[in-house]
Amino acid sequence: MRGFARFFPPAPAPGRAGDAGLFGPRSTAWRVARERLVVAGGPAALLLQVAHPLVGEGVRAHSDFAADPLQRLRGTLDAVLTVTFGDRAQVRAAAGRVARMHRPVTGTLPRPSAALPAGTPYSAADPGLALWVFATLVWTALQVTDRFLRPTTAEEREAYYRDMTQLARVFGVTDAVLPADYPGLDRYVTEQVRDTLDAGPTARLIARQILAPDPPLLPAPLRPLPAVLAAGILPARLREGYGLPWRRRERVVFAVVRWGTRLVVPLLPDRVRYWPHYLVARDRVAEDG
Repeated sequence: MRGFARFFPPAPAPGRAGDAGLFGPRSTAWRVARERLVVAGGPAALLLQVAHPLVGEGVRAHSDFAADPLQRLRGTLDAVLTVTFGDRAQVRAAAGRVARMHRPVTGTLPRPSAALPAGTPYSAADPGLALWVFATLVWTALQVTDRFLRPTTAEEREAYYRDMTQLARVFGVTDAVLPADYPGLDRYVTEQVRDTLDAGPTARLIARQILAPDPPLLPAPLRPLPAVLAAGILPARLREGYGLPWRRRERVVFAVVRWGTRLVVPLLPDRVRYWPHYLVARDRVAEDG
């Protein structure tokens, strides 16, 4: 499990005492995002992202995914945790890093997808593409919370979405493209899955690297787990498009993990259960109390 531990971003600097950043200890954003288990939705979020032909081509053409297939998930995770739990200076710094990384990511689609013709331009600075990446993160975080931790109410989902729209704006999603509420975001995801997403050759190539990285992150008996979790979280159309097995065996494993985490996670000590970013932020705010 040592390789898996290295995947997680390290604890951040303490930051400015009393500065809660964008949210704060009573926010739904903190309550949902503090859980380490949310990372269980990471592979599904990545597979959703790269199934968008323009996002997938941007990742293929502008990142070294073959040498480090999980770099995108690790970098996204670090940026989201920093913006969610950092003080305002840390939020600005994280936003600046993301903007610099995205600036050179431009190009055109080299071959047609099911929904888009060859030559369609893309840019990581496009608010529409930024919205899709943001939507996958919010949608999968709530899917994991609801399935593996505890049921979420419509009110909690709406409050989480409202909080996270602040993060969306930091990463270049404009108000003009943001859905009005969480049901609107959920409809947007459904429409993208139906009308735009395509688990074509580029997406499947990246998916293989994500689900079976070399060197492996997990010991041999656990290596099929990311694919099982992704299969259980993804919409059926994409699960089938990626060729992820969903036989009785996979469904049983998914159910065992689901009910096991619901029982075990509430018993874990804070330092194991929660991201260090949350623990640092909690201490930082308490110092001013």
